[in-house]
Amino acid sequence: MTATLSSASAALPDFMRRDRAWHPPAFAPGYKTTVLRSPKCALLSLDQGPGEKTGPRFRADMLHELDNDLISNFAAATGSEGLAIGERIIVHGRVLDECGRPVPNTLIEVWQANAGGRYRHKKDGYLAPLDPNFGGCGRTMTDADGRYFFRTIKPGPYPWPNNGSDWRPAHIHFSVFGEAFAQRLISQLYFEGDPLIALCPIVHTIRDEKAVDRLVAKLDMGEQRPFDALVYRFDIVLRGRQQTFFENKREGM
Repeated sequence: MTATLSSASAALPDFMRRDRAWHPPAFAPGYKTTVLRSPKCALLSLDQGPGEKTGPRFRADMLHELDNDLISNFAAATGSEGLAIGERIIVHGRVLDECGRPVPNTLIEVWQANAGGRYRHKKDGYLAPLDPNFGGCGRTMTDADGRYFFRTIKPGPYPWPNNGSDWRPAHIHFSVFGEAFAQRLISQLYFEGDPLIALCPIVHTIRDEKAVDRLVAKLDMGEQRPFDALVYRFDIVLRGRQQTFFENKREGM
C-alpha cells in the first residue's frame, strides 16, 4: 500500500472530498444498536473553532516503556508467570496522510478483549475468565517515518445479543489523535483469514468490500519473531482515496 500511495501522490489534489457512498449509513437495522442511536434529523456542518483546533499535544517521553507491550504491562506477577496468556502477536504499520506521506508523532491508543474474548470491564459478563496479567489496553506513538508497533495477544471472538447470539470477530480497537481532541479518530482492525468477519452485522454495514479489506491486518511472515510471535501489518490512512474507515469521523481527519 505504501509504495502505491507514494508513487501516486504527485497526481493527487491537496483536498480529498469524501465519498459518502464509501461509508455505511448511520441507520443500519441489521446492527440493532443503530436503530436507537442513529440521528433522526439531518446533520449540520459547523465551522471549527479553537476548541476543535488546539491541543493537547503528546510526546514520546510521556509514555511508559511498556505502554506498547500489552503482554507484560499489566503483570500481576514477575517473570514468565506475569505474562498474558494467549497467542503472542505484534501489530505494526504506518500512519499516512491522503498522499502517502508519513504522519509522525501521532498517539495511537489500543484496547481489546483477552484471549478468551472477555474485556476487563465491570459490565462485561461473558463467561470467559479474566486473565490476571492482561489489562487489555496500551498506547504508542509513530516515529519520524510514521511507523508504529505494539505487542499483544490475539483477542478471542465473543458473542453479543444483536440477533439472538451473533459473534464478533477477533478485533482490536484503536484511536489516532491529531492536534486536538476533536481530531481523534476511532476504528477497529480485524485479522486476515477470520471467517467471522463475513458474518459480523457490524462489518455488514460497510457496503464496499474494499473498505472492509482496509480494516483487515495482513499476516506479515517476513517480520515474524521466530519462536516468539506472529506479526500483522496494518497501515492507517487518515483521508483520501485509500482512507481507513473510522467510526466516529467518517470523512477522516
